[in-house]
Amino acid sequence: MTLNVRVIAPDEKIWDSEAQEIILPSTTGQLGILGGHAPLLTALDIGVMRVRHRNDWIPIALMGGFAEIEADEVNILVNGAERGDKIDKQAARLAYEEAEKRLQTAEGGDNLQEKIQAKVAFKRTRARLQAAGGMVS
Repeated sequence: MTLNVRVIAPDEKIWDSEAQEIILPSTTGQLGILGGHAPLLTALDIGVMRVRHRNDWIPIALMGGFAEIEADEVNILVNGAERGDKIDKQAARLAYEEAEKRLQTAEGGDNLQEKIQAKVAFKRTRARLQAAGGMVS
């Protein structure tokens, strides 16, 4: 069984094709979806979605959103997304390291808003680096 998967960001359609399986970064953990899955609506966290298409795994960095699964149709609406093969791994590594330093500095301070912003920026850069194929600590 195949799934018809669509990943839609505000500015573009990231994916619109069949897949044999997907793994989503839901707010409660990783969620695997195969053909014939029960209907579901779930919130998505910032993280990496993996799509199995023609037996290759394609990573897509998601920046949070929602997924709706119904009758082998998967519609994913996200705040932002980027395919891993379109991400410059070196630039993603540098952004990740900068975000990690910013988070460490923010956690030592008293500004709650700065801590939250640093944590979100760190999660975004980590997702982009992971989707690009980079290792994170």
